Amino acid sequence: MSLPLVDAEGRPLDQVALRGLRVRGRHGVLDAERELGQTFVLDVVLHLDTRAAAAGDDLTRTVHYGVLAERVAEVVAGEPVALVETLAQRVADVALEPEPVVAVDVTVHKPQAPVTVPFEDVEVRIRRWRA
Repeated sequence: MSLPLVDAEGRPLDQVALRGLRVRGRHGVLDAERELGQTFVLDVVLHLDTRAAAAGDDLTRTVHYGVLAERVAEVVAGEPVALVETLAQRVADVALEPEPVVAVDVTVHKPQAPVTVPFEDVEVRIRRWRA
């Protein structure tokens, strides 16, 4: 999902990326996953036009990534879901709330997934657009 998105005039949108956010959550299909919890790692890439924010040096015209990190952490640490896909969608919904965001790429890493063979990581990646 690294392909750039473009605005109505065909100009590539800018990106604000939050990578490697680590949050403990209780998501999974197995009872043990919900009881014990595990660390999830998230990458959230926002697609937006940051020119107005840069021109006016105005935080209100872009996205406060510190606030975004806190909101995403609340989602991951919050209500458990069975599927990582559902968790990714909930994160995308939060990330799309700030007005300048046009689209978001969310990757949820589950490096401690209960897989019976050696592996490095399990990822679910989604891209969602503002409705």
